[in-house]
Amino acid sequence: METVLYIAVFGALGCLSRYYLSGWVYELFGRAFPYGTFAVNIVGAFCIGLIMEFSLRSALVSPQLRIGLTIGFLGGLTTFSTFSYETFRLLEDGELLIASANVLFSVMTCLVFTWLGIIVAKAL
Repeated sequence: METVLYIAVFGALGCLSRYYLSGWVYELFGRAFPYGTFAVNIVGAFCIGLIMEFSLRSALVSPQLRIGLTIGFLGGLTTFSTFSYETFRLLEDGELLIASANVLFSVMTCLVFTWLGIIVAKAL
């Protein structure tokens, strides 16, 4: 139950952070490009690398806190952070083909499903 509470609290904070950070970035740079989303994805990718690497090497971060920060906060902030971390680990392990497939399939599948969602929404 403690882990679920960590996820819920940090998830709410991640969602609010995404809202405010992306909004601030959009105010600075406009909406011609998805700068806000791009910014939170970069922040999330950096944070998951930092949190995972630090927490797996140190006893200072409990497993519950690590889960709260990664699944909760970063999950609320962005899902791209997990994608980045997993792809980096594949590359680090010498799995270039799998890492490349992960990038290609993830991006293409998300684009296709975005397109499908738009089609369904337009049909309603």
